[in-house]
Amino acid sequence: MTQQRKRKLHTAAKLIAALACLPVILLLTGSKVSAQITLPDDRTSTQQLLLLLTILSLLPSVLIMMTSFTRIIIVLGFVRNAIGTQNTPPNQVLVGLSLFLTFFFMAPVFAEINTNAYQPYVSGQIDQDEAIDEAMKPMRVFMGRQTDTKDLELFMNMAGIASVETVDDIPATVLIPAFMTSELKRAFQIGFFIFIPFLVIDMIVASTLMSMGMMMLPPTVISLPFKILLFVLVDGWSLVIKTLFNSFG
Repeated sequence: MTQQRKRKLHTAAKLIAALACLPVILLLTGSKVSAQITLPDDRTSTQQLLLLLTILSLLPSVLIMMTSFTRIIIVLGFVRNAIGTQNTPPNQVLVGLSLFLTFFFMAPVFAEINTNAYQPYVSGQIDQDEAIDEAMKPMRVFMGRQTDTKDLELFMNMAGIASVETVDDIPATVLIPAFMTSELKRAFQIGFFIFIPFLVIDMIVASTLMSMGMMMLPPTVISLPFKILLFVLVDGWSLVIKTLFNSFG
């Protein structure tokens, strides 16, 4: 990969991050959104419309790639599968809960982007390039703190980058996939520990049924109420959310 292509991909990743954070910032700060986007005076209405369409089209992808959403939705999916309730809670509920937990967990990051990048940009104090750089700083800090060193070294080796002086020198095209890989790894680690108590219940129920000679009765039919009871008694949802929150500390 040529140096020019690396620079283009790095700039594109930074632009995606900056643009995608704009609607989230407005939501977190409680700003009133009008039908027209307020931009510096040198922006034409066509550019405003193009910016809006870009934000709307890229927001779902960036939300998955560069935030805590990936880890949250996978862990919640593991909880549902471990209990064995199939489609309860439904996918829409899990996605909605994951979305708002993402807003909650990353509120400090979005607030910093709003203060240092978005507000100065819309007031005309900085240009687009400076806004992108300022918006990427807290995102890079967040992703760097959550990325395992092994995953980062893996993608640096594949990209042909021997070493860097500081974390800021790592291209976004390397940092983002390394961050996503680390998120998948941590989500599966949390999911493993979630499965253990419910697996013990399944084993106890299966052994009990076999000792009673009731081998034709599926163990999952008997164990499901006990797993739900256990999850409710230990306040499972609160424990899962607290575990997720602490995992980002």
